[in-house]
Amino acid sequence: MAKYPGELLLIDDEERLRHVLGRVLELEGYHVRQAATAHAGLEMMQQHAQDVWVVLSDVKLPDDHGLNVLQKVKQRYPQAEVILMTAYGTIQDGVTAMKMGAFDYLTKGDSDDQLLVVVERAMEKASLQRRIQELEKQVGVKYSLDSILGNSPALRQAKDLTAKVAPTDSTVLLEGETGTGKELFAQAIHQASSRRGKPFMALNCSAFPKDLLESELFGYKKGAFTGAMTDKKGLLEEAHTGTLFLDEVGEMPAELQAKFLRVLETQTFTKLGDTKPIQVNFRLVAATNRDMAAEAEAGHFRPDLYYRLSVFKVRVPTLRERKEDIPTLAKHFLQVFAAKLNPRLQHLSPEFVQKLQAYPWKGNIRELKNVLERAVILAEGDTLTPDFLPAEFWSLNTSAGAVESDTALSTVEKNHIRKILTQTGGNKTETARLLHIGLTTLYRKIQEYGLGDVH
Repeated sequence: MAKYPGELLLIDDEERLRHVLGRVLELEGYHVRQAATAHAGLEMMQQHAQDVWVVLSDVKLPDDHGLNVLQKVKQRYPQAEVILMTAYGTIQDGVTAMKMGAFDYLTKGDSDDQLLVVVERAMEKASLQRRIQELEKQVGVKYSLDSILGNSPALRQAKDLTAKVAPTDSTVLLEGETGTGKELFAQAIHQASSRRGKPFMALNCSAFPKDLLESELFGYKKGAFTGAMTDKKGLLEEAHTGTLFLDEVGEMPAELQAKFLRVLETQTFTKLGDTKPIQVNFRLVAATNRDMAAEAEAGHFRPDLYYRLSVFKVRVPTLRERKEDIPTLAKHFLQVFAAKLNPRLQHLSPEFVQKLQAYPWKGNIRELKNVLERAVILAEGDTLTPDFLPAEFWSLNTSAGAVESDTALSTVEKNHIRKILTQTGGNKTETARLLHIGLTTLYRKIQEYGLGDVH
């Protein structure tokens, strides 16, 4: 059985060496294709691009140099890993090869064991890259509405409204707390509109002081102010024919609000330091975590600009309002981070999910994502358990009903650990393995539940 589903392409004009090396690799479980020239190797690569994961090429070939082979492979098939071999290696050649994207640079005559280790590592990296790419495809890397995970009533209502407004050219105001995924909704609106394929330009209005925010939006002419050494396009110009997304629009300074309102009314603007107006055509999507109606009424935001922004409002729900979506989101983040950090992880324990659903999530999905990343880094075994959650998850003030539920769960957990300890005759290592938890975690549970006398 093949060690990996991917194949290895061996390019070397020394026939005897190529066959011997190919046989060694095949005995290690690799499916090996062979070519004697750069031209033949690249043709084979073209025919089997999806199958070949690693290219192992000699540097000195009769019709080309190995560095050129490396360059062509990385340009055409960036997911493939390339290992170069040479009988007369130099440090400079090795440095050049690595800078060009080679996985490694080996000297012929070194032990087969060293070569096999390098090939194994290259295959592992290629496998991981393909797994990550597949996961990205599954979650909708192009930001369609389907990529916004969850099926709770609150989320469905927001997605239904978004689906109705997206094909139009209307201005949309996305309202919701920080971390709820408002930019994902903005991207989905862009992707479902007639402007998809055109620029999507995003700007966080809270991330810049007034003067810098103005230059980011409007751009400037060379010499407009000290330090303006060249002309700069602003995002208004960059977003022409596409979508402009203004995040945290409620943070826009009052002086800039008037200037931006005029852009919306006339579809023209003038760069800083220029006198010639520029015509633009963009679709505006704005987002805020403030109550903009109250801000406008209190005089903290221009009412006329607010009315321009709020042609169509979509409220993005908090994670607290869609707790039934937490298992789906947590599973997704587990897959993403496990693929990058800990491929052994496959499962979420019921207790882990229950803790997530009991948490208030003031930081919403962004906070959930951070918690999952931390848990994956700390995890042991193949299952995430509550032991890998931050301290704040253990000091929640829960309602009486929630306490009752936790107490009942603790009783079930205690009895289950007692049962497995009895089955293994008190063998802690075997018990931890059967429970899919770390040995340290087991000892803590034994102490917590007073199970030290179970044998």
